[in-house]
Amino acid sequence: MEFVPEQGKHVNGDSSTLILPALSIGNVGQLAVDLLVASTRAERIGYLDTPYVLPCVGNDAYGPVPNGELALPLEAYDSSANAMTLIQQRSPVVKGRMIEFAKNLADYVAASGKKHVVVLSSLDFGRWQRVDMSSGLQTLYLSSTNSDGTDDYCDQLGWKKLQEYKPTQKAWKYLSALAEGNAIPESILPFEGELEEEEYYYPSLPFAALFSCLKAKGLKVTCLFCYCSEGDNIPDAFHLAEAACKLLDLSPSNFQGNGNDKWVIPLSWNSVYGPPADMSLF
Repeated sequence: MEFVPEQGKHVNGDSSTLILPALSIGNVGQLAVDLLVASTRAERIGYLDTPYVLPCVGNDAYGPVPNGELALPLEAYDSSANAMTLIQQRSPVVKGRMIEFAKNLADYVAASGKKHVVVLSSLDFGRWQRVDMSSGLQTLYLSSTNSDGTDDYCDQLGWKKLQEYKPTQKAWKYLSALAEGNAIPESILPFEGELEEEEYYYPSLPFAALFSCLKAKGLKVTCLFCYCSEGDNIPDAFHLAEAACKLLDLSPSNFQGNGNDKWVIPLSWNSVYGPPADMSLF
C-alpha cells in the first residue's frame, strides 16, 4: 500500500490517533467518518493506493459546494487541531482479499507511527442475540488492551464488550493465525464448508480482519459498534461519531469554526437520504 500525498501536503507526525471505517450494513462507519471529517474541518492530505480496493471516483464529498475536486476510494485526512488522522474508504475490498488488504493497511499504519486506531463499524440488527433497547442505541466495543477484548475505560463509559468475540474459539484463532502470518495448526484449519457456519460469521466481517491485523502489529485498536438495519442510517452515524469523540475525549462543540452547531453535515449527504438532517434533534 502506497501513500500518495496531495501536492504540498504531508502526514502530521503529531497525529497519533487514526480513525477509519470497516464496511458493513448501512455504511454507518463510512457515514460517521464523513461526519467527523466535515465537522473537524479535516484537510485531505492524500490517498492510499492499493490493488485490494475496487476503483471508484466521485465529486467532492464535503463542499460546501461541489467544486469538481475528485473523491477517490481510499483517502487520508488530517485534523491537526484534534491530533488525529482519518481514513475514508468509499468502495469495497475486492472479494476474497480482505486479509491481504488488512495486512497492507496495518503495515502502513504501523510505519506511519500511529499509536491508537479506532475502527467504526455497524452490525446486523437481525443477528443481535440479546436485544436491549431500554436506553436507546447502544455502543458496543472490542479492544486489544486485554486478551479477552475488554477495556476498563470503555467499561467506565458504559459500553459493553462485543460478546461474539471469543479469542479461544477456533474461528477467531484461525483469523489470528492468518493475521500474524504464522503457520496454521491443523487443529484450527476449517473443514470444507465450515467457513459457512455461524461460528465464522463475526470473524469473517471486515472489522475482524482489521482488528486482528492491526493488533498483530502491536497497535492499540478499539472497535466501536452499533447494531442497525438497512435504511436511513444517519442517526446511527451520529451515534458512532459521538462515541468516537467520547472515547478520545473530544467535544464536538469545540470543533473549530462550526458556530452554534456541534456537527457539520457533509455535502454528499444532501443526495443520500433526501434533505439534510434536522440538526435541532442532535
